[in-house]
Amino acid sequence: MCAKRRIQVITMGCSKNLVDSERLMYQLSASGFEVLHEDTPGKVSAVVINTCGFIGDAKEESIDMILRCVEAKKAGKIDQVIVMGCLSERYKKDLQKEIPEVDEYFGVTDLQSLVRRLGAEYCSEHLARRIQTTPSHYAYLKIAEGCDRSCAFCAIPGIRGKYQSVFPSDILNEAGMLVESGVKELLLIAQDLTYYGKDLENRAMLPELVESLSQINGIHWIRLHYGYPAGFPSDLLRVMRENEKVCKYLDLPFQHISSKVLKAMHRNIDQDKTLELIQQIREEVPGIVLRTTLLTGFPGETEKDFQLLEDFVHKVRFERLGVFAYSHEENTYAGDHYRDNVPAIEKQRRVDRIMEIQQEISLEHNESMIGSVIETLIDREEGEFWYGRTPFDSPEVDNEVLISKKIAPNLSVGQFYSVKITGASDFELEGQPV
Repeated sequence: MCAKRRIQVITMGCSKNLVDSERLMYQLSASGFEVLHEDTPGKVSAVVINTCGFIGDAKEESIDMILRCVEAKKAGKIDQVIVMGCLSERYKKDLQKEIPEVDEYFGVTDLQSLVRRLGAEYCSEHLARRIQTTPSHYAYLKIAEGCDRSCAFCAIPGIRGKYQSVFPSDILNEAGMLVESGVKELLLIAQDLTYYGKDLENRAMLPELVESLSQINGIHWIRLHYGYPAGFPSDLLRVMRENEKVCKYLDLPFQHISSKVLKAMHRNIDQDKTLELIQQIREEVPGIVLRTTLLTGFPGETEKDFQLLEDFVHKVRFERLGVFAYSHEENTYAGDHYRDNVPAIEKQRRVDRIMEIQQEISLEHNESMIGSVIETLIDREEGEFWYGRTPFDSPEVDNEVLISKKIAPNLSVGQFYSVKITGASDFELEGQPV
């Protein structure tokens, strides 16, 4: 009897890429392949690298992984190296020239061709099915592809194309299958979550989609990632306030606060409207936790602009915050029209300064939680601890709650517990079940 062909899928970049990898893995598994999802090349028939092509650091990481797999191929550990995803979509001709040892390159919409290239049968009826690479109790649910925004720093519209909402019925069908497999938390993702539905019915359909998802038996938490400040659908706040299944957590990247910089970024919002939106969100959804992303060193960002950003972080006190140094990208408006005039060392200094401020804010927020009892989902066990998350924390990027096994030896991964917070540090909490 012939052994199954082993195919390894390696995912670089964001959770949206992860969903693409999971769909590919199901297609291959349905054809009888043994499929692995690891980031260390092993002895396999083929490695498929799902790449990120968004910013400089991410591109370098993807290229480094391709080169590692090429070396493994030369050593006889891998028969074929296949590259897919954003980097391949964006730089296919350059990559073919620079790394010809790769057997074939595929873009972001080439799933059918890729599946067949690997010798598997492509089944369109399986498009909603995935092999989860996350813990079985939570999953990312991608509700749209592409983006219609024109942010000056972003290459995604050129890579992923125009915004395409997934039909509500298809989303609900996929969510239902995820629940059947044990998922209790859905993390809704898209390049622009709050634009959902405008290409279908010329209106914001996210509020009603979230309400429909909440009616699925078995869903306990729904979490919202990657909204857009301009044109924010206010009715979503009502849903978040009234629906117990929707986490009081919103990921809303603001990028900056200087009106001058926001205008140069083509964000379609200014300082006053940004502050008004934040005030509205916090007034209409008491207790909400806001996560944002900021960008430092954008072309033309002066020390005065950066001081406004510092003051913004001090004033608003985001519960969760990430910050990146600007990356000058070709085929973006900024890359084609602006001069990258903030030195790299200064960009990084500004990143470090924002994170220094945020570290203090995060510690104060966490310390304020000591003594409170919060519903906590256990994600994993590791060493002497259980690691869980509150409704205010997303996987990978936010706080974790550490619970000692000496205190609570009999917890279960994927279950919810009432946990009293007993300790706090900058980006971690400690607790015990009550």
